[in-house]
Amino acid sequence: MPRESGRNDRRNHIAYLAARLMAEEGIEDYALAKRKAARQTGAADTRELPTNDEIDAALRAHQQIYHGEEHRERLRELRRRALRAMRELAEFNPHLTGSVLHGNAGRYAGIHIQLYTDNEKAVELYLIDRDIPYRATQRRLFCGEDVLTAPVFTIDDGGTAVELTVLSMRELRGRLRTSVEGKHIERAKLQAVEQLLAET
Repeated sequence: MPRESGRNDRRNHIAYLAARLMAEEGIEDYALAKRKAARQTGAADTRELPTNDEIDAALRAHQQIYHGEEHRERLRELRRRALRAMRELAEFNPHLTGSVLHGNAGRYAGIHIQLYTDNEKAVELYLIDRDIPYRATQRRLFCGEDVLTAPVFTIDDGGTAVELTVLSMRELRGRLRTSVEGKHIERAKLQAVEQLLAET
């Protein structure tokens, strides 16, 4: 029993450290935050690593304790910006994902939006036609056993990065994950984000 209790204490400590890294340093990758936190504690046993849900809970607690109203106002502003981008890109069936959707966005969080279209070039042409500067990269996602490489266009909205991940309409019917063993990515349509903002 004491060994199990010690392991839980280490998991909780790693979850707290990972949450602090995400909140204070702008890390949005759970795996990276876990690895950095585990190194800080000297934990070598991967069974001691917390789940993403445990880190989310620690992150919510951290935001509430240390940032309170500042966090709530920042979240409202990020959701307003996300909603504005989604309305602008409505023809591409936008869905909000990530920490702005979940409500645990850290101080340096960006906005993550998935766009669904069968003409991925149309998104890039949309940005070019409107003289919107962007940076193009790619992201690897998983749909069932399939590995997807999706184009990502990152634009700047007054110092906030807005990442647009472009996926096909077929992928809208599937459930995407960031890793093979990871949980499904939650996403919200424009109307759901309007409702979230109204409730915030």
